[in-house]
Amino acid sequence: MNSRQTPKQVVVTDRAPKAIGPYSAAIACQGFVFVSGQLGIDPESGNLLEGVEAQARQALRNLRAVLEAAHTDLSAVVKTTVFLKDMTDFAAVNAVYAEFFTQDYPARSAVQVAALPKGGLVEIDAIAAASVE
Repeated sequence: MNSRQTPKQVVVTDRAPKAIGPYSAAIACQGFVFVSGQLGIDPESGNLLEGVEAQARQALRNLRAVLEAAHTDLSAVVKTTVFLKDMTDFAAVNAVYAEFFTQDYPARSAVQVAALPKGGLVEIDAIAAASVE
């Protein structure tokens, strides 16, 4: 086992909701940014927005804010996972997703889950390439 620790950087921003558990909004490590699942929570009020489209749009805004705090952006995203409370919302969430990812789409998985934190209807996480500085 290698005794060297790989440096990792915790990503923090006030432009996205605070973590609701013992985890970081994102970690930058070895050329990638690993963004934790983002819910449709308004970072100013701390409230979950109403409806799956509004939640998806806010989740993606939150995701973008975390990426920007890591000095990268949505165009650098290589993989996302979309967690849906109800798979019948797939088309609606897909339409919102297409507002944020318009070309060179990242790889993506979409799964239905039994429940999401705070009663959310959609949660989205991502892996992005870190900017080269």
